[in-house]
Amino acid sequence: MGRPIALLLPGQGSQHAGMATGLYRTDPVFTAAMDEVFAEMGEEGARLLADWLAPHPLVDLDHVTRSQPLLFAIDYALGQVVLDWGLRPEALLGHSIGEVAGATLAGVFSLSDAVRLVLDRIHRLADGPPGGMLAVAARREDVTAFLDGDVVIGAVNAPRQIVLAGPDPALALVEKSLVAQNFTCRRVPSLSPFHSPVLEPATAGAAEAIAKLPVSPPRITLYSCYTAVPLTHEDVADPNYWARQPAAAIWFWPALNAMLAERDVVLVETGPGQGLAQLARRHPAVRAGRSTVVSLLPGRPGPGDLDRSALADAAKSLGVRGRTDLPGM
Repeated sequence: MGRPIALLLPGQGSQHAGMATGLYRTDPVFTAAMDEVFAEMGEEGARLLADWLAPHPLVDLDHVTRSQPLLFAIDYALGQVVLDWGLRPEALLGHSIGEVAGATLAGVFSLSDAVRLVLDRIHRLADGPPGGMLAVAARREDVTAFLDGDVVIGAVNAPRQIVLAGPDPALALVEKSLVAQNFTCRRVPSLSPFHSPVLEPATAGAAEAIAKLPVSPPRITLYSCYTAVPLTHEDVADPNYWARQPAAAIWFWPALNAMLAERDVVLVETGPGQGLAQLARRHPAVRAGRSTVVSLLPGRPGPGDLDRSALADAAKSLGVRGRTDLPGM
């Protein structure tokens, strides 16, 4: 493979029932990494594992206490698979909780400390206000006049793909108004209004807890989906940077722009679904063929063999050779 790789690590909204379970107990590296995360979580990890594998989980997988830690764990575990293949990413770009997984892969946090950050975050947000997120096929300026009742633009994922966030019923009323004007809208799977200021009270005290965690400079260039530029040691050492993430807006497209302006790469979506891959394929650098996109997992839920065949196909696309233990190969 000629081009270097960069990892895209998805966040809230990419979760679905059965995500990546086809790799558990079949891919040894993935399984070991997932088990390590669950072990670091203690009793919480045991409950998380049970709900992840259960056909009927006790806690909704869209709830913050399930979606966030599972997305972190799967992103991290798939990152370990890529590293085990002998590939060394030049850059990482995580979306929402995916940035914490990226920071762990980049050596900013140890896995133990990253898990502490994730658990602290979900425990605070579990008591936060209910709400949701709404993907809208529109530009920021197209929807500004519709925003009302604490509903804000929570993410800019592409030039004509934004996400609104806020509490219900205000978000539902904004959705109704947009649909009436023929905007294409889709609810993002979430029971919390991520990337909305209404979550700020729930994050109070997080910076003090995060300040106790040791951090190191990123060993891999880590692009921020909150500032759209690479993170420095000073950035990652600021507890407030991590504490405000659940309530801060995401600038995925500007961050992707910055990454692809610096290098031509193979963008590898390292997490559930293919949502970030679909966004990346809209980028001029990808459409022109200067950069390409590969996803490690299938784009839709299905039986476990879909996970295994998708990972095997990705390995072949990335030029992984001489491995006999790849699932599906």
